[in-house]
Amino acid sequence: MGVHRGRPRRDAACQGCVRPAGHPQSRQDLPRRHPQAGPPRRSIRARVGGKVVVTAVAGSATDKPATAEELARRLHQAAEAGTAVIPVGGGRASGMGDVTERRGVALHTSRLDRVIEHSQADMVVTVEAGITLEALQAHLAKSGQFLPIDPFNSPGHTIGGLLATGWSGPLRLRFGSARDFLIGIRVALPDGKLASGGGRVVKNVSGYDMMKLHYGALGSLGVIVAASFKVFPRPLHDVTLEASRPSFDEAWTEAERVLSLPLAPSALELFSDGRMLARFSGSPDAVNRTAAECGWATGDESVWSDHSRRAPERWARIAVPRTELKRILKALPHGEGWWASPGVGIAHWPVDATANAVLDMRAKVESAGGTLVMLSAPPDFMQQVGAWGTPPPTLEIMRRLKDAFDPKGILNPGRFVV
Repeated sequence: MGVHRGRPRRDAACQGCVRPAGHPQSRQDLPRRHPQAGPPRRSIRARVGGKVVVTAVAGSATDKPATAEELARRLHQAAEAGTAVIPVGGGRASGMGDVTERRGVALHTSRLDRVIEHSQADMVVTVEAGITLEALQAHLAKSGQFLPIDPFNSPGHTIGGLLATGWSGPLRLRFGSARDFLIGIRVALPDGKLASGGGRVVKNVSGYDMMKLHYGALGSLGVIVAASFKVFPRPLHDVTLEASRPSFDEAWTEAERVLSLPLAPSALELFSDGRMLARFSGSPDAVNRTAAECGWATGDESVWSDHSRRAPERWARIAVPRTELKRILKALPHGEGWWASPGVGIAHWPVDATANAVLDMRAKVESAGGTLVMLSAPPDFMQQVGAWGTPPPTLEIMRRLKDAFDPKGILNPGRFVV
């Protein structure tokens, strides 16, 4: 099927990607391509198991193609007709982004849910984009392997949705984001073609730019239909530890101490009330020795599943240089219920504040070299604060890429930075 794989690890060479390091911000002062006739579109939101899920968009039709080729044809037909297309995976991140500008077709990938190929010996898997993370993990577990992605607002994320949004979770501390082990991608484009980047061999470095372009682009350049990943062996031993401190400063100091242990944690989360969670993985001897040195109480591993289910109706992701995170957390309104990854420089903020307070907080974050992205909010509030923030310095490059890939502007119009 031509999904390619292979790329340099980590995020070091990020120039020229649609979503450069630091996650580019906002659509402020961008021209609206196609003003819609009629009132703005509104998402239809429902609570499923306590989670907010965007299930549809008012005024939009729904299409669920069964193959990548069929999806590409539908996308081309929409482009020819000038019909807006809203790609939908599991719906878990459908509240992300600015309010879309036009009614159109909600193009679902849920029927593209196959494991295409899994080479256990090479530790490489290729899947269709509509497969859920849980289904993929269950498949890999049979071979003692896993994909180290643990996004919030789980379960129900599709692989394509995770790549399009760039969402990650606590395991990012050890493994990085999905971009770090994504080695191949296949994308349906508005001209009806299926384009591939990367390769099925981990050492292959062709197609690197293709993967960078579509990762985190929110489906604004094409619809991801398949992806290939390097996978990892399940750890021999895994321990969860927990502790709390009476003040923020004490909790931060303790988190820094744990991050410096000889066996670094796979995940470490700090909460606004002084609680801390850490996860150590590796050989039994190394993990047990580190757990004793850490000195925290043993916790139940199910706490991570509970943690991953977090999804406030109105929340934001803050990403700053790690050295700036402590100062930014102190600036958040007291008692807001935030949680953070001190070793990464990321915090999630359940927003119970006015639009002006969010804009003030965004200004502080951006002055620290970071970004504040609204992950979900009611449409009226989202329109007041904007999803993304200040436009990035690469804005003109992003516009040119959008014009090249989607000249009629049908993909998620108005939702992403361009």
